[in-house]
Amino acid sequence: MDDGIKCTLSKFVDNTKMGGEVDTPDGCAAIQGNLNKLEKWADRNLMKFSKRKCQVLHLGKKKPKHQHRLGLKQLESSSAENCLGVLGDTKLNMSQQRANTSNKR
Repeated sequence: MDDGIKCTLSKFVDNTKMGGEVDTPDGCAAIQGNLNKLEKWADRNLMKFSKRKCQVLHLGKKKPKHQHRLGLKQLESSSAENCLGVLGDTKLNMSQQRANTSNKR
C-alpha cells in the first residue's frame, strides 16, 4: 500500500489517513497522485475504500482549498476530523474537543 506514496500515510485497523502540504500546485498534484495510487492499489487487491467516508481537512487560514478525487468521486471537505479520539479542526484549536469531552460526562 505504501509503495510510491510520497506523503504521510497512517494506517490503523480499517482506517487510513493521508496527509501532506498542499500550498503549491506541485503539492496539490502530489496529493492527487497519491490518491490515484491508493485507488489503483485497492483495485489490484480487490478492495474498496468507503468513499462516502473519505473527506479532506484543509488546515491553514489563507491556504487554497484544492479539490481532490478518489477514483471518480470528488472528496468533500470536512471542518473537523477525529483521529484516535482526538478531534482536530481546520483552526487547530481544541474547542470542539473540549465540548465533546464535557458532553460525555
